[in-house]
Amino acid sequence: MRRKQAKIATDPVAFDAFYRRHVDAVTRFLARRVDDPHTVADLVAEVFVAVLDSAHTYRADLGSEIAWLYGVARKTISAERRREYRRHQLTDRVGGRRQLDTDDVARLEERIDAERHARQMFTAIAELPKGEREVLELVVVDQLTVTEAALALGIRQSTAKTRLHRARQTLKALPLVMEGTPG
Repeated sequence: MRRKQAKIATDPVAFDAFYRRHVDAVTRFLARRVDDPHTVADLVAEVFVAVLDSAHTYRADLGSEIAWLYGVARKTISAERRREYRRHQLTDRVGGRRQLDTDDVARLEERIDAERHARQMFTAIAELPKGEREVLELVVVDQLTVTEAALALGIRQSTAKTRLHRARQTLKALPLVMEGTPG
């Protein structure tokens, strides 16, 4: 599988198939975390550019393609938030975004609306410590296994299990969070 991933960096047909297979999941992942359609569109593009640069780092024995992609997407969001913070520190005016056509904006707004409940859930769990919150999001919302969540976060599986247990204990009164959580 590692060879297959490396191939997407050099073979346009392989990359196109990989992109088509995962673009919706990556877009949903980002739309749950970002509420601006322009930013979602830009971040989706950045994730797949990063995939081209880092395809050689994927290891199938450590988890699925989607778990790896979510790890790339998390790093992309973090980088965007750092850039945005610096930009706001320098100026009150945000500029330089590429223009989306009406259909792109409408499609992304629909996706953002569809993920509104997930964003509300994120608000409800915002009080959790960062590590617990990240594991819970990846397992409950993004439907990764604990092993895949650990891979996406770059932590040990036992650490991920402990963090998930603590988050569950803290949030057991919130049925939306606990539904669908693997035991």
